[in-house]
Amino acid sequence: MGVAQRSRRWLVPVTAVAVIAGVGTLGPVVADASPKLPGISAQDLLAKVQTAKVDGLSGTVRSDADLGLPAIPGAPAGSEQLTEMLSGQHTARVAFASPDKARVSVLDNQAERVWTTDGKSAWAYDSSRREAVKLTVPEHKTTKPEKAVPSYDPQAVAKQFLDAIDPTTKVEVSGTEKVAGRDAYKLRLVPKTDKTTVGSVTLAIDSKTWVPLDVTVMPRTGNDPALEVGFSTVSFDVPAASTFTFTPPQGVKVTDKKVPSQDRPKRVAPKQVEPKQVEPKQVEPKQLKPGTAKAGEPTVIGEGWESVAMIRGAQTAQLTGNGPLAQLLAKAPTVSGTWGKGKVLTSRMVSALITDDGRVFVGLVTPDTLQAAAAKAPR
Repeated sequence: MGVAQRSRRWLVPVTAVAVIAGVGTLGPVVADASPKLPGISAQDLLAKVQTAKVDGLSGTVRSDADLGLPAIPGAPAGSEQLTEMLSGQHTARVAFASPDKARVSVLDNQAERVWTTDGKSAWAYDSSRREAVKLTVPEHKTTKPEKAVPSYDPQAVAKQFLDAIDPTTKVEVSGTEKVAGRDAYKLRLVPKTDKTTVGSVTLAIDSKTWVPLDVTVMPRTGNDPALEVGFSTVSFDVPAASTFTFTPPQGVKVTDKKVPSQDRPKRVAPKQVEPKQVEPKQVEPKQLKPGTAKAGEPTVIGEGWESVAMIRGAQTAQLTGNGPLAQLLAKAPTVSGTWGKGKVLTSRMVSALITDDGRVFVGLVTPDTLQAAAAKAPR
């Protein structure tokens, strides 16, 4: 699965957080002594990363996440998995094959969670609950690995930050290192704006395939990484087709679901940027215009590192009133402005604004940036 293709995606903070959650966490990835590699400019390395493509890979992914998220009192059953993914250490076995096959197996607390797709159907299995869900995809549609399987892929994590590159980003080659026994260049992205909670992002780029092997995210304040995810072992051989099949263990409850035949509306996206335009000083800012989205679908406000996702509709019901976050919101500071009134929740990396009219603004940005986005958002 290619790390980044010619079509670039907009960065949605909610998506970034979801990817980080899916990536799972593992122990810190230990790098060996810096290897000697030919010199390369940041522009050339960035161009190689953005056009990198491999037919398949497999390996063990390790990560360590500390986003500083507070505990959610009264959270619904199952949400503890999300909290676990956003903090602590996890290990996952992963496999990908172009164009639409993926498998992730996470082992935590003697339990196994599996997500896999062979391009026609997808499975989600939780051994601790003895439950499995089978998702069948219509023949005319193709299951994309990043949609069918929570992403434990350092490439997908890297792409979220690569897509945020604009003229407010300093891009540099900061050295070399060994990751999973492979020589890699270190590509460092530093936001110049003080409106994001991201201090820097360092990608370890494989010197042969140009695929990101490791991603380290540093917060704007503090000396410890907020997230590190990377391969401890990796092979670029294409996995066998049988890798992506799944047979539920005996006695497991199986639920069958079908994907609707009609595609969902596309989200707001910026103008596509061809690889030849990736030189940081030449890239045009992404024009992310506020728009109308279905209930639960995010609307993006702002550009690059300062982009904010707004969600409204049915999914916000649990955030207000007597929902599971009521206790947490009761302790949160109240803010107001031309956009209305609401509560602000902050953590080491993620900020959220929940308004009294049921909208939720979230991003890897400061609380003031959230309020500025709320003032520009459609009602």
